[in-house]
Amino acid sequence: MSDTPSSQSNAPEHKEQGWFGKFLNLVEWLGNLLPHPVILFAMFALGVILVSGIAGLFDLSVVDPRPEGAKGRSADGMIYAVSLMNGEGLRLIVSGLVTNFTNFVPLGTVLVAMLGVGVAERSGLLTVAIRLLVLKAPPRFITAALVLGGVLSNTASEMGYVVLVPMAGYIYLSLGRHPIAGMAAAFAGVSGGYSANLLIGTVDPLLSGITQEAAQLIDPAYQVHAAVNYYFMAGSTFLITIVGTFVSLVIVEPRLGTYDPSLASEKLDTSDTLKPVSGLEIRGLWMAAFSVLVLMGIVGFMLQSGGALRNPETDEILNSPFLKGIVAFIFIFFLVPSVVYGKVVGTIKKGDDVVDGMAKAMSTLGLYIVLVFFAAQFVAFFKLTNLGSILAVTGADFLKDIGLTNALVFIPFILMCCFVNLMLGSASAQWAVTAPIFVPMLMLVGFSPEVIQAAYRIGDSTTNVITPMMSYFGLILAFAMRFDKKIGIGTIVSTMLPYSMLFLFCWIIFFYLWVFGLGLPIGPATTIYYAPGG
Repeated sequence: MSDTPSSQSNAPEHKEQGWFGKFLNLVEWLGNLLPHPVILFAMFALGVILVSGIAGLFDLSVVDPRPEGAKGRSADGMIYAVSLMNGEGLRLIVSGLVTNFTNFVPLGTVLVAMLGVGVAERSGLLTVAIRLLVLKAPPRFITAALVLGGVLSNTASEMGYVVLVPMAGYIYLSLGRHPIAGMAAAFAGVSGGYSANLLIGTVDPLLSGITQEAAQLIDPAYQVHAAVNYYFMAGSTFLITIVGTFVSLVIVEPRLGTYDPSLASEKLDTSDTLKPVSGLEIRGLWMAAFSVLVLMGIVGFMLQSGGALRNPETDEILNSPFLKGIVAFIFIFFLVPSVVYGKVVGTIKKGDDVVDGMAKAMSTLGLYIVLVFFAAQFVAFFKLTNLGSILAVTGADFLKDIGLTNALVFIPFILMCCFVNLMLGSASAQWAVTAPIFVPMLMLVGFSPEVIQAAYRIGDSTTNVITPMMSYFGLILAFAMRFDKKIGIGTIVSTMLPYSMLFLFCWIIFFYLWVFGLGLPIGPATTIYYAPGG
């Protein structure tokens, strides 16, 4: 696809408020009514306690769908609600408060992964890799490079928002194109394609940990490794790049028209952002790439038949130390190349620099750790009270009663995730709330947790770019105001809406084609269907 807009409109930016602007104002108003996510989870945890008391008072129960003899199944074949509003419940709350937090699977995985990412940020490896990807791309493919670079930057969490999105504006400006269009292309890749990637990132172990917690409400032994969606998300990378490039060139850039530099809030200088990658940085990248190859060779050797990273009992990769320890490999594959790169270019001169990078990464997770504490209590209380299992069985029975037990169930599920994401922009926060309900529910009608998680990620990603509740939305708006001091939330959302709509439409089709049309696995050692009690 040629990197030239389909038309060169000279119309001014669209600032009028139509029906969509009014809708956005309503969404923003409703979103502002919500308390802080930490307070929200505290309220959810308290709500579970109160509901459990009422459910226990009325002896709420459902028939357990698991076969006789299944682990965790009661003797009479019923699932009863457990009240936390009595003496026994109080003892469970008090005794489990700390372990609920420390045993919450996503916490440790994110902390370990971010240690490696922190060193990569400290060394400058991530920044120069993004610069090389974008600036070395042929001019006619610069938009595709920005979208693809945005998708790949998700491996390093917020690096795409902080580095690539503002840099994209300056790149477009230097090429005589509208800087907001450049920011939109990068933002679409970073946020709209949040779940797609060619690499395993920090979000993968985070979501898989929550999915595992939810799946174990039905099957206590069920394991969900971090790479369960890898094949599907790697394929989705190319889908998002193609669709994002099309929307940028055919819809967004022509609509924005010719840029007026007088709109800038400050003097714009592109020299530093567009500074070419130096010879020393190139050498550092080559050495880092060589270290990655060495690591891959070592891991590949240990994955051979009889290798240390295979399942010691079955000699398979399924449930092997490799898949169970994927977070450790994320850490290593960030740490080693980053140290090598830093040594070459001089950004890492001693061990203290490595420690500083890790410490800085940990310092940025303060709010996340507080959030996880309350999220962990909510998930634990939900599990203790059996409310998740009761809701799942009831919901599954309802789906069976209306005949919606086939693959079409994922369409309303994905749309529901899209809507919830407008109000609760954090992927982990949203999944922590919805997974305990929908993972068991859809497992009971025959779908695997891995497929359910993949469907969730489509809904969670596609509306990121149009919700002011997304944690980095304010940062994007601040960057955009450098180029247009009068820009507002409505302008950002109306610019990004075409990405959201086409991403959703095309991604759903891609999901059905991949999973149910071709029957392709969505990740290593995964299945499409789940047999309760199987």
